[in-house]
Amino acid sequence: MQRESSRPPKRIGFVAFNGVTVLDLVGPYEVFGTANALGENALYAPVIVGATLEPIVSDTGVVIQPAADFASAEAFDTIVTPGGPGLREPLTNAIVSNWLKAQAPRTRRMVSVCTGVYGLAAAGLLDGRRAATHWRWAADARRCFPQVNVDANVLYLEDPPFFTSAGVTAGIDLSLSLVERDYGEGLALAIARELVVYLKRPGGQSQYSEPLRFQASAIDRFSDLAAWLPEHLKDRLTVEEMAARVNMSPRHFSRTFTADFGVSPGSYVEMLRLESARERLTAPGQTVDSVARSVGFGSADVFRRAFERRYGISPGLYRRHFAAAQSMPGRLVS
Repeated sequence: MQRESSRPPKRIGFVAFNGVTVLDLVGPYEVFGTANALGENALYAPVIVGATLEPIVSDTGVVIQPAADFASAEAFDTIVTPGGPGLREPLTNAIVSNWLKAQAPRTRRMVSVCTGVYGLAAAGLLDGRRAATHWRWAADARRCFPQVNVDANVLYLEDPPFFTSAGVTAGIDLSLSLVERDYGEGLALAIARELVVYLKRPGGQSQYSEPLRFQASAIDRFSDLAAWLPEHLKDRLTVEEMAARVNMSPRHFSRTFTADFGVSPGSYVEMLRLESARERLTAPGQTVDSVARSVGFGSADVFRRAFERRYGISPGLYRRHFAAAQSMPGRLVS
């Protein structure tokens, strides 16, 4: 490892347009800006660029002032296109996609967040490629761009020189992965901690966590249980205890739960424990055994087998790959 010193900062262009989704833009912007704040030298030069220098009004009314316009902007190392309803308007889409197409040959990375994929896809840059977008817009994106293989499940996809992500906070996950590519995992993890991002998530992780999936589906009779379960994973969560919490007999509870959610109570509890374990494995000072106990597995061997069956990797390998660095690094580059 060596310290980054005299290299010029990488210019990152953030496309702005009327009707942009603010978090799609400022989330990634904060990641690259925080990379600068954590060390001695500027690693990135983030620039908001619009079709003109006129102020931009976001989809929620936030006003953004571009620092450069399409006609005069200098070349960028990376261009990030956020999503938003404005980009799905034909005129705005045509202006943005034409500029992206012209910039692509001289740009090292082209990035989209959420429905920012509509800009890259309309430019023909994603033809024959897989691309991620927000699950809510995946079907529409497939209809508009049948030549693109749109994936509604993953947080982000890396298909250099194109990088695409699901909505809003997934843009932060993707931006952290780009910093990791540029300057190593240590800096990316330091930024994640600085931004109080709970977990630096790998791109293949589902957009919808198991707790969120359950809570979104839970009808009134299971809503309290949905909120209670994640806080009691260490407990002995039997069907009888869960049934008692919703005032049902064990048999009726099991039958109703499975019918409503497509998975048995026992299988759901195991999924919940494994998802929590995956997050805990990245925390400093944790071991496979301590994590297994903390989420309610009576045996570390049972936990290892269940984890590998679900995620295709042993918990030990997962922890070594994703565990946070023990100390805050400076400007480091491998």
